[in-house]
Amino acid sequence: MPFRRKPVTAAANPLEAQARIALRDTVRALSRIERDNAAAVAAAAEMLIACFRDGCTVFFCGNGGSAADAQHLAAEFSGRYLVDRPGLPAIALTANSSAVTAIGNDYGYDEVFSRQLEGIGKPGDVLVAITTSGRSESIRAAVRAAHALEMQVIGMTGAKGSEFAAMCDVALVTPSVSTPNIQEGHIAMGHAFCLLVERTLFPGAAAGQGPLPAAVAEVEAVEFATGDELLEPEPQEVDEAPPARRSAVKPKPAKSVKSAKPAKPAKSASARGKSPRKSTRGRV
Repeated sequence: MPFRRKPVTAAANPLEAQARIALRDTVRALSRIERDNAAAVAAAAEMLIACFRDGCTVFFCGNGGSAADAQHLAAEFSGRYLVDRPGLPAIALTANSSAVTAIGNDYGYDEVFSRQLEGIGKPGDVLVAITTSGRSESIRAAVRAAHALEMQVIGMTGAKGSEFAAMCDVALVTPSVSTPNIQEGHIAMGHAFCLLVERTLFPGAAAGQGPLPAAVAEVEAVEFATGDELLEPEPQEVDEAPPARRSAVKPKPAKSVKSAKPAKPAKSASARGKSPRKSTRGRV
């Protein structure tokens, strides 16, 4: 008898139970962020808006996963977040591997970001400094260099980064001691200030696969409507092509079937008519 595996239920699947716990931790952290950091996110957005309006540049820096977050958020400005609009001057100090490795080799890793700012930073620019622990010396040195250049600083950290938060002009603190949850909070708040910047600087911009300034209930409707409009022409082109192919293929088999059918019955009928007469004459 073949072995049949029993279906795994939610209660019997330990991985699903652990997944639910992990996702609940994320939801709790994000819920606290909304409650505690909405004003700080708005203040960060105002700082970024003023920077871009003055023709200045926003710099990002971080280490490890925070380096990836730095590049991610810089790309939201230099490329596009949700609407089609001109690119905004945003640079991730983590992206130039030659500069990072040269400075780290010649001066020590603690200066990999601060020394870059000394060369390209200027008054009016903004630094977004990201450290989950708040203890990264390379990020702290970048904050000090930014202030020396009369730049403003937005700091992103976790619950244990209160000392680092005090160094920054605006602090976006994820109220968690878990590094993954802190990083999730940083991206959530980063996406929020990207959205606010675009809505303020480009209120009439066309949606680029995303919503224009609207209420949360209307955002999804705009997004889905935009997607439907883009997909409408494609089914029409696909529907028109198959009928043309079908009409060209069908007549060929139809002609061959018609020519074969009349030929077979004609031969069989003549054969049947002649055979009985020959047999009767032979017998008589």
